[in-house]
Amino acid sequence: MGLFRKKLKQEHKIMRQAAQAKGNLLTEYHRATPECPNPEMWHMYDSMTAEYEVLEFLRTLVTTLKPKQIVETGAFLGKSTIWMAEGLRDNQYGQIVSCELDPVVFEEAKRNVQASDVAGWISLKNVSSLEMVVDGPIDILFSDSDPSVREEEVRHFLPQMNPHGIILMHDASSHKPVVRDAAKKMQAEGLISVVFLPTPRGLVIAQKLSK
Repeated sequence: MGLFRKKLKQEHKIMRQAAQAKGNLLTEYHRATPECPNPEMWHMYDSMTAEYEVLEFLRTLVTTLKPKQIVETGAFLGKSTIWMAEGLRDNQYGQIVSCELDPVVFEEAKRNVQASDVAGWISLKNVSSLEMVVDGPIDILFSDSDPSVREEEVRHFLPQMNPHGIILMHDASSHKPVVRDAAKKMQAEGLISVVFLPTPRGLVIAQKLSK
């Protein structure tokens, strides 16, 4: 529990930093990795929200795949939630269900969602990803909560994944290999196929494997 409290404090610190930035884009400052040697070419709103270019990718993925249901874990300030919901709005189809465990962060995410013009496409829940229940098949799963539970939450939602759907796992760089190793482990077990996209923080794009 001590480690978990420390993580929450870090989230609150980044919330304050994001507020000070006032929505301005910053240069990505995560360290270089062998797969992404020039992270300064990317941009970010803060060090926890997905990179700006990854947000663009997520929105385009939604307009490309036309998902009926997106599930996101770790909404944080709601930016990725809103960007994917913009794709749903463009499609005029589907919904996104997202969760944020920390109550302080959740309230900020809720304010941001309500202030957006895509709130009607979003269901935001103050609950653990491992306790969140969604109805029906999942067409896109974006796993972006605490890295220590990413493997558990993918396994949690895997039975509901559309066999043609897409699983995304953020923070999968070789710098902090927890998520990267989890994806490799599930691939070795024959659960998912995996491609590692060489972004500054790393992004897994995967698909459920049929038995």
